[in-house]
Amino acid sequence: MKKYLFFFVTMLLTIVLVACSNDDADNSTESSEPTTDGGTTTETATESELKIANDQEPAGLDPHKVPAASSSRIYSQIYEGLLTFDKDMNIIGSLATEWNLEDDTTYTFKLKEGVKFHNGREMTAEDVKYSFERIMDENTASHIRSYFADVASIETVGDYEVKFTLNKPQATFLSNLTHGSAVVVPKETVEANGDLQQNADGTGAFKLQQWVPDNNVTLVKNEDYHVEGEPKAAKLAFYTMTEESARLSAIRTGEIDFTTISAKSTKLLENNEDLSIIPYQSLEYSYVGFNNAKAPLDNEKVRQALSLATDRQEILDIVWSGEGLISGPVAPSMGDWSVDVESLDLYKRNIEKAKALLAEAGHPNGFDITITTASSYPDMVDTAQLLQQQWKEIGVNATIKQIEWGEYIDTWSNKTADILIGRNSSGIDPDRALNYFFSSTGSANVWNFANADYDSTVEKGLQATDPAERKAIYTEAQEMLINLSPNLFLVSPKNYVAVRKGVTGYTPYPHNASDFNSAQKE
Repeated sequence: MKKYLFFFVTMLLTIVLVACSNDDADNSTESSEPTTDGGTTTETATESELKIANDQEPAGLDPHKVPAASSSRIYSQIYEGLLTFDKDMNIIGSLATEWNLEDDTTYTFKLKEGVKFHNGREMTAEDVKYSFERIMDENTASHIRSYFADVASIETVGDYEVKFTLNKPQATFLSNLTHGSAVVVPKETVEANGDLQQNADGTGAFKLQQWVPDNNVTLVKNEDYHVEGEPKAAKLAFYTMTEESARLSAIRTGEIDFTTISAKSTKLLENNEDLSIIPYQSLEYSYVGFNNAKAPLDNEKVRQALSLATDRQEILDIVWSGEGLISGPVAPSMGDWSVDVESLDLYKRNIEKAKALLAEAGHPNGFDITITTASSYPDMVDTAQLLQQQWKEIGVNATIKQIEWGEYIDTWSNKTADILIGRNSSGIDPDRALNYFFSSTGSANVWNFANADYDSTVEKGLQATDPAERKAIYTEAQEMLINLSPNLFLVSPKNYVAVRKGVTGYTPYPHNASDFNSAQKE
């Protein structure tokens, strides 16, 4: 029971205020502060400080509310859950020292004693109970609420043991507890501030020092951290650099120590002796999201026609420089859980069949539509432009609407776009890819998509405990989803991280590229 695939993972309101969660934190300014245009001040950074480029401004720091990657890579340093994962994606304890399945629906967890929140108070079983009840409360509007929809009750057994009772068996319960947002928070900090969007208080290796809007978020070492010898660095500074050109300039000059880069940019850095370029196949996929409640996209044949008109190989070659894999809703890096999508008919470009489906749907001459995308992500803009060209061949005239990140997040959550270009993560288990995003009760189903047969299938997968049975169910679910086409699934890209020479103890994994606990400068 202690082994499972893990993920990693995508967004609410952009915060515009400075946040500081610890009155006793060091509030001195950084010794060297990169600017978002690639400039720097004249002072030299200390050896114990690591600087990381963040490609977007954080959209808030409340782990129970915000799925945005620009936020999670920061709050994952601050908060911890009961369980986590090792480098091989095996489930291991974090705040829990051991766990047991008492029967098909009852799990007990023993907690590590002496763990302190950043406010100095010891964490207990009451904090675990409060945190998960907060996630499950519909008023919280948590993006992972559906993960714990089958939890019937949570009970404390003394100060250091907690019991979860489920309504029915759930094969994904332990893996859901490793999610980066399934973390423990202190009630008093939430109640004092209303939420945790601008105030962070966890048990993690780093604690929040300051947030300078549109510039940086600085974290400092948690001197009371419960893992001996961690973290190695005294500070982490996350600098907002939305333009890749600024990130490339900053990593070249040593103003930052880490940055993600595109496949195209690896050519620009590969001969730089001061840098290492680390590739890894991601668990992400790019997608085209359809508003299934809005004509003509409410017609299954229209969505299928758009799939047949889409040249995914061209998108892989042009947008991602061929560095990736054509993907379905479960990314190929999840191994046997993923189906061979390229063998499916809707993945084989067929313009004549696409035109015939449009005619059957009452649109023999095509139609006009708007594609919305985030202006700050070049891969999304490039994908939209290629789709505009490809779909024109079947008479679909697409207008591209580029919007800023904050507006994009609102558009995603409010379901206001006709078509939205984006990226998702398949997650730690196929249930996330298939249930969380596409069941009618899924927390991240923002597509107005509902199909009773599909819901029944993924529900069976959620309850099946035999691996072979689960695989057969999720294979069926993937094929159903691709046929129904509430989204078009495009490419799972290969990711790249550029790291400055002299940084040790850092390895990115598909399920977690933001573990800096062992990272330091020589």
